[in-house]
Amino acid sequence: MKRLFRFLIIIAVLFVIMFYLNIKFFSAKEGKQAPDFAATLVDKTAFRFSDLKGKYVLLDFWGSWCAPCRRENPMLVELHKKYSDKLIIVTVALEKDSLSWKKASKKDGFVWKHQIVHQNKFVLLSPIARAYGVTEIPAKFLINPKGKLKGRVSFSEVEQVLSQELEAN
Repeated sequence: MKRLFRFLIIIAVLFVIMFYLNIKFFSAKEGKQAPDFAATLVDKTAFRFSDLKGKYVLLDFWGSWCAPCRRENPMLVELHKKYSDKLIIVTVALEKDSLSWKKASKKDGFVWKHQIVHQNKFVLLSPIARAYGVTEIPAKFLINPKGKLKGRVSFSEVEQVLSQELEAN
């Protein structure tokens, strides 16, 4: 019985490692075209990510259950207020239930149109999260107006890119 249990533990660990490596090696890379995806927004409208070309896009993965995400949400709201003419924010909530998301997004002040909720028992199994190599949240990705992925970014990096854009124009 002990042998079987050890064998199952080893198989489970190998599975987790393979899953993680698969995400890391086959996900989007900086400088490449951002992975396109289709989803339904929370207002029930159809959405295709590639339709957002022409402006900078900040793709934010978060969860109502994630304390670091919730601490960052006020900064996300401020970024939206400051750069709403230059930046489109797309939030992807990785949730186990949609009711928690609704309360959290309302409380945190999410007012932008492009909000997606992916419900799954294992939240990081979202196909969008896997395409971008998300293994932990919060995770933010900046995409330039031509649809090229600038990579995983912090708020200060987003501010720097957008302020340079404003100075150039």
